[in-house]
Amino acid sequence: MRSLYLDRRTWMHAVPAWLKLALLSAGGTALVLTNRPAVLGAACGLALALFASLGRPAWGRVRTLFGIAIACALIVGFHALLGTTLLGVASALRIATAAVLALMLTLTTRFEDLLAVLETVLHPLRRLDVPTDRIALGLGLTLRFAENFYVQWQRLDDAHRARAGRGGGLRLLAPLTIRTLQTAERVADALAARLGR
Repeated sequence: MRSLYLDRRTWMHAVPAWLKLALLSAGGTALVLTNRPAVLGAACGLALALFASLGRPAWGRVRTLFGIAIACALIVGFHALLGTTLLGVASALRIATAAVLALMLTLTTRFEDLLAVLETVLHPLRRLDVPTDRIALGLGLTLRFAENFYVQWQRLDDAHRARAGRGGGLRLLAPLTIRTLQTAERVADALAARLGR
């Protein structure tokens, strides 16, 4: 599966995966605890500044945030129609900030490192005979498939844009579904071969 991971190292690559996950969890929790647009706006600005500090390689992947930007605009518009514009702005800022932080994690953390952190966190459950390695693998693959889903969509959209001069939109759902299923089948075959099942 293709990955958004940046091979060109940035300062954030040196930060341990467990620390990035812990900070992302703490930051996400803090975002939920406030509805003040000023505070959330400052948090979003800080997240964007951190993203900008990753340099040009990271900005090459900024297109991954366009879908989030559209969703945020729709949220604000919906709340404006209901007369709760400030609540909509707060919600949009919260989502945008979390998306930028999550993208930074994806760009600067290898899948193997994320998997190792998940296995460590779940390790105490082994005392209850819980198959923590399989749970960690399942969670890791979920994260990776979400990332791969976007990459595949972007490649299909670029190809359609090159042929037709405009984005594919909903026309891409069928080929995207086929590609996703093909990827899932290849991963399942690889896991079956590795696990002997």
